[in-house]
This record gives sequence, C-alpha cells and structure tokens, in this order.
Amino acid sequence: MSANAAASVRPSSPATDLALVAVFAALIAAFALTPGIPMALGVPITLQTLAVALTGMVLGPRRGFLAVLLYLVVGFAGLPVFANGGAGPGMFAKASIGYLLGFPAGAALCGFLSYRFLGRARRPAWVWLAGAGLAASVLVIHPAGIAGMAAILHLDAGKAVIADLPFLPGDVLKNVAAGLIAAQVHRAFPGLAAPRR
Repeated sequence: MSANAAASVRPSSPATDLALVAVFAALIAAFALTPGIPMALGVPITLQTLAVALTGMVLGPRRGFLAVLLYLVVGFAGLPVFANGGAGPGMFAKASIGYLLGFPAGAALCGFLSYRFLGRARRPAWVWLAGAGLAASVLVIHPAGIAGMAAILHLDAGKAVIADLPFLPGDVLKNVAAGLIAAQVHRAFPGLAAPRR
C-alpha cells in the first residue's frame, strides 16, 4: 500500500467501526485460547492481556472498550473464549473474574492515553504506546484482578497483592510487544486515530 493510500484510510464509519470491534474481539479470544502458564491460584498467564492492550492502542478508547466488552459478553453467554476454554456465568466464581471485568476499562484507558500520545506525534511512538498499556495495566487491570482474587479466594489485601506480583514482569513484556505492533499498525493506517468528521 502506498503512503498516500494508507493516509487516505479513515475507518470512521459506523460499519467500519463495527467490523473493527468484531475483529478485535475475535483477536482477544484467539490470544486467550493460546496455551497459558498455570499458576497456583488458578489464574493462568496468557497472551490475553497483550491482545487487550493492543486493542486499546489500535482502536482507541471507545472502540477498544466496545471490542473488549463484546468479547466478555460472548464469553459470559457461553462461548468458550476465555483462558482454558472457560465460559458462562460460572466465570464469576473464578479467581480471574476481576481481571476479566477490568479489561474493558483497561482498554479504554490505554486507548485514551495512546491516542493522546499519537495526537502529539511523539517519537518513538512504540515507547509511548507501551507506556499507555502499562499505565492501564497498573491502574486498572491489576487492581481489579487483586480485588477479584481477594473476594473469590478470601485473601486479605496483602496476600492478594502478593498473588498478583508474578503477573507484572510478563505484562511489561506484553505491553512492549503490543506497543511495537500498534506503532506499525498506526504507521500503515494513520487514519485509525483520525478524529471523526
């Protein structure tokens, strides 16, 4: 695709937005179903958080939120799209429920920060995008996950925080990877972050 053709891509129509939301919801499901690393408390380490961050970075706050919300709705409705093939209302009794419920707001915050950075043309873009993902992870997803583990596993706050710590190093790597990918996507399709007219 030429630079002019890429620059002319402005996916801001409702139909295109709907398609992007559906595609990224499916992407999150695919990443969630990749084999994970089992952890002692029943919350596996998967590529799911990479996909959530990437969704926010690429789609922005509104579409990113909707894509993750669609993913959750489909999973809670019974389609086995969660880690280890989990699905249905029974997920609300799992230790991972806090992370799942934190994903939409995490994607929205990541998208908001990412689009602010992109709007200011900061370089290198991937560093700022990865920073947006890490901020959303630390400020939204991890606190939600800690609260979920505390509630479901009946842990006090300190033990829940300790149980969450093993996920942080992987999240740093996953957000860096998401930032690198998202920077390339925005370079190829700058219209993704263009405001609606």
